[in-house]
Amino acid sequence: MATTASELVSQAKAQVENLTPEQVVEEIAGGALAVDLREPVELANDGMIEDAVHAPRGMLEFWADPSSPYHRPEFDLRRRTVLYCASGGRSSLAAVTLAQLGYTDVAHLDGGIKGWLQAGCPVVKPNNGSRP
Repeated sequence: MATTASELVSQAKAQVENLTPEQVVEEIAGGALAVDLREPVELANDGMIEDAVHAPRGMLEFWADPSSPYHRPEFDLRRRTVLYCASGGRSSLAAVTLAQLGYTDVAHLDGGIKGWLQAGCPVVKPNNGSRP
């Protein structure tokens, strides 16, 4: 029997560190890299966490892999990395993927930007479509 997307997300959340908005605030203050996985239209509509790097979900593996010609220097296998999306599904799946790529200190914002906003945490407008 096939696995559903919802089941994949549940399995991923069981494998990764799930952070609250308050914990993410502390992580960023401590130097963690926040990565926004949403599409540009989502950033334009809802804003993004200040100082987060925008990495659309479809490019994450290529930008995060040091051996990829598309690797971006913000991504470091050893750096604390906190992923987020709209509600936590894409980011939990992506956190599992980064662990498979060798990232040793990765987590995700459970509840995504929706939970962030509900907690009263601030957002900023994105500077452009792909970089903070």
